[in-house]
Amino acid sequence: MKIAVVASNGQVSQLVIKELLSRGHEVTGFARSANRSEAKKFVQKDILALTKEDLAGFDAVVSGFGVLDPALMDNFTKTSQHLADLVAGTKTRLYIVGGAGSLYVDATHKTQLFDTPDFPAEFAPLARAHGAALDALRARKDAAWVYVSPAADFVEDGARTGKYKLGGEELTLSAAGESVISYADYAVGMADLIEAGGHINERISLVQA
Repeated sequence: MKIAVVASNGQVSQLVIKELLSRGHEVTGFARSANRSEAKKFVQKDILALTKEDLAGFDAVVSGFGVLDPALMDNFTKTSQHLADLVAGTKTRLYIVGGAGSLYVDATHKTQLFDTPDFPAEFAPLARAHGAALDALRARKDAAWVYVSPAADFVEDGARTGKYKLGGEELTLSAAGESVISYADYAVGMADLIEAGGHINERISLVQA
């Protein structure tokens, strides 16, 4: 498959690229600074400057966009909507590396994780920004998007076990009763989802098995 990874210098993006390359896929990275990933094909360009021509012909586009500056939180929605605009009306699927805070903690889907009493206040703006981007995507049927939430504990330097459990809109726990996944196992799950091609216009989640 021919796959583009946008914001390719991010840590999750780099692992997604590594995983896809190990499976024989053709990967092109896009980032605003010099290439730091294993992608041999690379375009240095800001995500909001990308055009339909830049993404034409790809089977899938992965956005690993992330930001921590509170003043830039609206860019989660801006970037995902821009990419959705670029793939709208085409067969190219858009995969968003999302957040866990907007996962529901009840079967009625009335309470999201970021609304629970124990949710860390310092992460609330980030979680809500991710959630706003997801809400904006839900309103679109013209683009084939898939929003992929990690577990609540997203471990940067965790091991690649190659094992994970697929969840949906609700917070899913591992066999050990934890909501945790490593960046590396998230990359495995993302690659599997791209190869399978399902879950169009859905939010799904990945957790350690």
